[in-house]
Amino acid sequence: MPKHSPTPFLRRKATLAAAAAGVAVAVGAGLMLSQASAGQAAAPRLPAANMSFDYQIGAPYTPPKGVRAVSRDRSAPPAAGLYNVCYINAFQAQPDALDWWQKNHPDLVLRDSARRPVVDEDWGEALLDTSTADKRTRLAKVVGDWITGCARSGYQAVEPDNLDSFSRSGGRLTKAHNAAFAKMLADRAHAAGLAIGQKNTAELLPDRAKIGFDFAVAEECGQYDECGDFAKAYANRVFVIEYQNSGYNKACSAWGSKLAIVQRDLDVSAPGSKAYRHRTC
Repeated sequence: MPKHSPTPFLRRKATLAAAAAGVAVAVGAGLMLSQASAGQAAAPRLPAANMSFDYQIGAPYTPPKGVRAVSRDRSAPPAAGLYNVCYINAFQAQPDALDWWQKNHPDLVLRDSARRPVVDEDWGEALLDTSTADKRTRLAKVVGDWITGCARSGYQAVEPDNLDSFSRSGGRLTKAHNAAFAKMLADRAHAAGLAIGQKNTAELLPDRAKIGFDFAVAEECGQYDECGDFAKAYANRVFVIEYQNSGYNKACSAWGSKLAIVQRDLDVSAPGSKAYRHRTC
């Protein structure tokens, strides 16, 4: 999420109703299987630079004309014929999933000195504990199974969210902890034949190659003058989402001919909603 924003614009309210983490996601009949052949994954397919993009993590819908890439929640089917990025909440537990984590993996929830879950107050999400190698390994089994599910559903890439959870941990997590966990997820994605995107967190750009990120999903980089950093790091393979007019205008003015930029409403709603907004440079 944009570290500068007092009210982070990372996930909209609609995504908080996603299925509980750790429960296997049921996919509809007829979904495409992964391009990976039995026993061996195909090489990840990277997105093209300036690939017209729509951000649909709140609810899936028919993409607007001209869109070539979408990001959708892992519980949703990919869009036929497009480049599909699978959204997973990898570093925090969504509110309706906390009971599952508490029951099945209580020690993988980050806790304060009173043993209460450390919560991202803006979204009501408990942070997951990436602080030790053992915990990262066990977390990677859970989240890695989600990644494999994305591949089996027909996605080409994955974006693990809340990479910057260490910044909300009260010092209990570090950048190094999350980078180490992200590398495990990158390895799992590549083994499944998926590309993996760095979600925000510009301070980890110097570590991108070591982690294994292939592209970026950058929210509000126009608003906070970070688009150039992501563009340089990823050879313009950056999906940009802006929510405010000022950020959108800045991003389009400076990067509209080079990066995939979309403006969405804060709830990432579907057409038919009064809040729905989608425009591109």
